[in-house]
Amino acid sequence: MSIKVLLADDSDVMRPAIARVLKEEPLIELVGEGTSFAETLQLIAALNPDVLLLDLHMRDESKYSAKLVKSQIHLHTKCIVAMSLLNDREAKALAEDFGAHVL
Repeated sequence: MSIKVLLADDSDVMRPAIARVLKEEPLIELVGEGTSFAETLQLIAALNPDVLLLDLHMRDESKYSAKLVKSQIHLHTKCIVAMSLLNDREAKALAEDFGAHVL
């Protein structure tokens, strides 16, 4: 049994690097890659991944509130792993707004 993962990151450098690592894991099935919140929401609904690996800061973030994204994510996925290059209070608060448990 594999874990279905959807990767959402708008960086043309980070996304392929993360995807490469995920594809090497035999228990992980990378089911899709989103490059914006809009695309990610469509992919979540279509693919029903077990895990969403989510970049908190994508190009179209100003068009989507965390609460809207969170409501859609929780309809179609079991777990959110939030990513950010920033590790400050603001990034942690945003991760929590998306429904992530901040460590």
